[in-house]
Amino acid sequence: MDGPDSQLLDAARRWAAAGHRFALVTVARTWGSAPRPPGAWMVLRDDGLVQGSVSGGCIEDDLIARMGAGEFAGTAARVARYGVTAEEARRFGLPCGGTLELVIEPAPDPAGLEELATRIGAGQLARRTVDLARGSAFVGSGSPADAVAWDGQRLVTVHGPAWRLLLIGAGQISRFLAPLAQTLGYRVLVCDPRVEYSAEWDVAGADLLPGMPDDVVVELALDPRSAVVALTHDPRLDDLALLEALKSPAFYVGALGSRASNASRRQRLRQYFDLTEGEIARLHGPVGLPIGSRTPPEIAVAIVAEMTAVKNGAAARFGPPANAVEAPPPAGTGCRIG
Repeated sequence: MDGPDSQLLDAARRWAAAGHRFALVTVARTWGSAPRPPGAWMVLRDDGLVQGSVSGGCIEDDLIARMGAGEFAGTAARVARYGVTAEEARRFGLPCGGTLELVIEPAPDPAGLEELATRIGAGQLARRTVDLARGSAFVGSGSPADAVAWDGQRLVTVHGPAWRLLLIGAGQISRFLAPLAQTLGYRVLVCDPRVEYSAEWDVAGADLLPGMPDDVVVELALDPRSAVVALTHDPRLDDLALLEALKSPAFYVGALGSRASNASRRQRLRQYFDLTEGEIARLHGPVGLPIGSRTPPEIAVAIVAEMTAVKNGAAARFGPPANAVEAPPPAGTGCRIG
């Protein structure tokens, strides 16, 4: 399943092929409680069609009206601000006096957008630089260290599968979790040496990697934009992945299982492997936010929700990970996942 960047670029390419003009609009900077973060973008066609979003509604409506009035003629990129005054913030539905600064490119270079789409389609992270002073835009290779940057004249944005998710296990939960993660911009990779599971793996865009979980984790050279979720429920496989993932810079490491099984897992990691208490404490287990999930789709939602909370620095609102050693649940309660 295509991520947001791919969907936007696909629309731009189709419109260009059909002979339509379109503008590219990117959030460069925000103040206050702006609805979309820097780097959010949209394409706006000459007849008012839109793909993507910079605010979630009202600003898009104003941009559509301005496009129809011919304000975005020419080729020179420009800057627009919304929500500078309290009255304007109310008009455009910006909460708490929020302000958006937008970079508007009335005629983005189709070749540059094609290059960007090609890099993203190949699973690469790409960096796009728009220089208003020079009137140019350049697409190059990105890295996990890149971030959105704007100095008033030069805008840098990062696109593509900047985030990676490695799933240990090609079972039913992974089949629901993989496409959910893809919609959030993750490049999803799957490792499962059990032929009875991996032989039928057919989720589009989620590559099945050969090898044992610990070897795969090492080979991927996980970075701070990587996540690992162990879902086999087999400690001989899950623990292999975890012992390497917990030592890596990965921002999220989770494991399926009840509180009791995860307590046992922590004890094994503590007793038999060279992990520190700090590394073991990074484990999210039971994996996922505690939303009462039971079915595979619900468990996938809980996992994606917790990953998103951790990525966005909001995990503290939901309490610390369930990483304390606890007593087993009462008999008959089953395996609480999230």
